[in-house]
Amino acid sequence: MRNEQLKMMIVSALFAAIIAVFAQITIPLPFSPVPITGQTLAIGLAATILGSRYGTLSVAIYLLLGAVGVPVFAGMSSGLASLVGPTGGYLIGFLPTAYLIGLYLEKTSFTVKQAIVANILGMIVTLAFGTVWLKIALELSWTAAIAGGVTPFIPLGIVKAVLAAMGGIAVRKRLQSARLLQVATN
Repeated sequence: MRNEQLKMMIVSALFAAIIAVFAQITIPLPFSPVPITGQTLAIGLAATILGSRYGTLSVAIYLLLGAVGVPVFAGMSSGLASLVGPTGGYLIGFLPTAYLIGLYLEKTSFTVKQAIVANILGMIVTLAFGTVWLKIALELSWTAAIAGGVTPFIPLGIVKAVLAAMGGIAVRKRLQSARLLQVATN
């Protein structure tokens, strides 16, 4: 049991590193202070593969690394300023997003269909946290916050949710069949 917990903590740390790598995939948007990044795809993968507990742990490790100054956030940024800046709400929103995706799958089933639903719900949570903070941090109207913080992210967000679901379920099944992933399925 103790070895399994240690193994899962190590896997969570590996997923924190994967999130950090995917965060460097960025597409700046000229009309928004928030870039499109690969973070949400990596978080969807982590939660779909690892479930609520260890998926959320991987996000927490990622955020702690960035908060203490390791350049893991988008554009190789880091520090507390990133967490309280315009994109801080998205970063903080990754925690409940990972938990919700994993919990939804644990309560339903680890299937591609359910994972797509879970990842789309996760996208909504991230966008909600991010948009509220974007409005506050930049003193925007709700219309401007939604236009810059939600609308441009929906089409690609749905694509990333589907990719995270399909890839995550495939990897999860492979890891379980190889007995490398011993997490509860339901």
